[in-house]
Amino acid sequence: MSSERLIYLPLGGAGEIGMNAYVYGYGKPGKEKLILVDLGVTFPDMDTTPGVDLIHADINWLKERADRLEAVFVTHAHEDHVGAVAHCYDDLGAPIYARAFTANLARRKMEEKAHPTDAVQTLSAWPEQVTVGPFTVGFLPVSHSIPESAALVIDSPAGRIVHTGDFKLDANPVVGEPFDQDLWAETSKDGVKALVCDSTNVFSTHAGRSESEVGPEITKLVENAKSMVVATTFASNVARVKTLAEAGQRAGRSVVLLGRAMRRMIEAATETGILTDFPKVISAEEAVDIPRQNLMLIVTGSQGERRAASAQLARGKYRGIELKEGDLFLFSSKTIPGNEKGVIFIMNQLSEKGVDVVDDSSGLYHVSGHANRPDLEKVHAIVNPQMVIPMHGEHRHLREHAKLAEAGGRTGVVAVNGTMLDLSGNAPKVVDYVETGRTYLDGTVKVGALDGVVRDRIRMALNGHVTVTVILDEEDEPLGEPWCDTMGLAETGTSRAALVEVLEEDLNQFLMRADAKTRRDDDKLEEALRRIVRQTAKTEIGKKPEVTTVISRMK
Repeated sequence: MSSERLIYLPLGGAGEIGMNAYVYGYGKPGKEKLILVDLGVTFPDMDTTPGVDLIHADINWLKERADRLEAVFVTHAHEDHVGAVAHCYDDLGAPIYARAFTANLARRKMEEKAHPTDAVQTLSAWPEQVTVGPFTVGFLPVSHSIPESAALVIDSPAGRIVHTGDFKLDANPVVGEPFDQDLWAETSKDGVKALVCDSTNVFSTHAGRSESEVGPEITKLVENAKSMVVATTFASNVARVKTLAEAGQRAGRSVVLLGRAMRRMIEAATETGILTDFPKVISAEEAVDIPRQNLMLIVTGSQGERRAASAQLARGKYRGIELKEGDLFLFSSKTIPGNEKGVIFIMNQLSEKGVDVVDDSSGLYHVSGHANRPDLEKVHAIVNPQMVIPMHGEHRHLREHAKLAEAGGRTGVVAVNGTMLDLSGNAPKVVDYVETGRTYLDGTVKVGALDGVVRDRIRMALNGHVTVTVILDEEDEPLGEPWCDTMGLAETGTSRAALVEVLEEDLNQFLMRADAKTRRDDDKLEEALRRIVRQTAKTEIGKKPEVTTVISRMK
């Protein structure tokens, strides 16, 4: 038996949807040469991660083994797959491989962080391959909701792995390559050890629909609109943006793209030759002088993002353009779970303006970019792998996908983030558990999820903050009375006196009673002051605030 092994280790994306990061390794246990598939982000929310800018997987395990990391491969250009590449480059330093469109966007990210753009290398579609360490890897085209998506064909001495990335079965995706069943069958004919597979839509029981199906419905909606039309979708869904723009053009409307991400995606698609016939667009400045009924705006912010163009239009003007009663606003997108509150808030703001809001509840104006259950069964049959490893999904998705594989006579295994599998034998085997988690990009620095920074921020947001200042002389006697500064707290409480005055009075009484031993010990004194503030505040206003104590001693 070989002393070397083939391992799979998800660091992000398995047990959640977002911040994908999957490690493969081959070699002697503990000395494997490694590759990383995808390095994405997820986005914060004000309830659980206030003030955080971005979140990516905790890559400390990989950072400690960076000398064994041969390369990073990016399956496609969605932020949850490519968004952390530049943020983590200093820690990993490995070359990054992607197809042209994804590479174009990855280089822009690298440039923004002053990293060398030539670290991102372009690889063409299958059959081109690159050998890195013990692995030979190629990009196998798939259809998805962004151009030039690809599965990875990963060859190792222990067998072939097909890592699907995000995919759907679409024979006419409008932009990008259709799903090529014959190519996938040809690639799999000599045997596939493991299919590591997208699980997002495993609970959707009907076959997936083609991107081409939404075009006629969107065109009909735009042609029948009486005033200005605004549509929002994922900026990365170049095919949908093109469909929307063509609908506007057919209706005799001038098309405007609003939002930096939208323009960046269209530029990248044009620069890489994916998009050759996008309708002519005009600037926001030119749009101001055009009659409303002749305008079609395509804007960012389909997920309720507060700073995106949709939200700004809902609040008021954006770049001189204002929505009015009788305008039409189309959400040509699915709301990602967790974003409902922000999206509904914007919809209500639009409604208050008299704007007619149309969403995808009818199923007419959006199709998913992920394979549904029948499509997953079809891919299982085409690839016919020895084992199926579900990824890209919450735990319930992974578990259901593993059951689907078992029902088809194949081995399925649930491997959540941190679960290391040995794929060398005839069945996957759990060989280790690695500590995983999240890293927060907080301003210009990175903090760990367990570092306490965000936890303290949440506590202050929920409970307010009090700063207590005390000055003691050389004999440890108080010099004057303590004073308090409060933030985020009511000014008066149940006693109807100013909260600050009540706090200061209780603190002063404590200091006058405290013995010399307590006043000499900063730790004991701080703890006592903190306890009094929290108790008094709880009595006065029903809150136990966070407390900072400042003790100054005169020498």
